Amino acid sequence: MKLPPFILASTSPRRAELLGLLPVTFKIVASAATEVAHRHLSPREICQLNAHRKAREVAKKNPGALVLGADTLVFLNRKIFGKPSSLAIAEKMIFELQGNVHQVVTGVSLIHLHGRKERNFAVSTDVKFHSLNRAQIRRYLSKINPLDKAGAYAVQEHGELIIAEISGSFSNVVGLPVEELRDELAAWSVVK
Repeated sequence: MKLPPFILASTSPRRAELLGLLPVTFKIVASAATEVAHRHLSPREICQLNAHRKAREVAKKNPGALVLGADTLVFLNRKIFGKPSSLAIAEKMIFELQGNVHQVVTGVSLIHLHGRKERNFAVSTDVKFHSLNRAQIRRYLSKINPLDKAGAYAVQEHGELIIAEISGSFSNVVGLPVEELRDELAAWSVVK
């Protein structure tokens, strides 16, 4: 792919690893944008807004680069499950999600200021948890660090202990919808 200099506006090691699966060379620049969660917005809209804010903040300082911002949320109905602040809250989150199908949505924003081009999209994946008791939840939480993960879990870290089924993009649940991003970047590279 022939792209402008490429920046990932995220310090997430999971996003960097996933982006590394694509044939792009990139550098990482942390975004200082503040995440927002307006009550009148859907989880999908919140993710797209935050992805855009992250990408735009980095793009303003790097107008010649193509900047990728992303934001992922876990939600059940309209209740958002962010990053837990304690193990007790992580356990409560997993308990609420157990036995249910919830959604993981990632908003993605691609911005190239000099090229006056921008693309925003979101991908949603359904995830069904097994029915779990407290002992099973505690066992799972003892194997990961849930405090830096939306919804207090990581599909790629012992996910088989809690996840019964995934419908949609696996990489989206990790934090970046690689398949959709590949298609977007392929279209981007042919447009000058």
